[in-house]
Amino acid sequence: MQIRMKEHPLTAGQIDSLLDSVEVGHLATLGDNGFPYVTPVHFVRMNGRVYFHGLAAGQKLKNLRADSRVCFEVEGPHRFIQADTPCDTNTAYQSVIITGHAAVVEDPAVKTAALDAVVAKYTPQHAGAAHPPNMLKMTAVVEITIGEITGKYYA
Repeated sequence: MQIRMKEHPLTAGQIDSLLDSVEVGHLATLGDNGFPYVTPVHFVRMNGRVYFHGLAAGQKLKNLRADSRVCFEVEGPHRFIQADTPCDTNTAYQSVIITGHAAVVEDPAVKTAALDAVVAKYTPQHAGAAHPPNMLKMTAVVEITIGEITGKYYA
């Protein structure tokens, strides 16, 4: 474990708070060429898992269908900590890193619940609206089952 992680861990409550407040997370999948592929995604935390949505086809879905291992990262409010020398200038932040496995949600009830949560988080004025059937067909919802979650901060 990194030194800073040992010295500045986020509590479980702080991790939850950061995941609930951050608007964009970064998903890393493994491409068939062996290289990581990182994608920014809108997401929600629900029932101890992370969900995101997107088109039902694309590189990230191709990657996670071939290898379900993923890494998901978010970082929170940034503030520069100015110092007298460039080398001592730093950044105050919070971050969470999740490793786990991802899969496309097949259960229509879970898919709808996750999409409802996404709508409530990002466009609350549309909460409760029905999802058009053609949009549901074109949309994939992915569930990340958390294997490990860590958070750290620097202030």
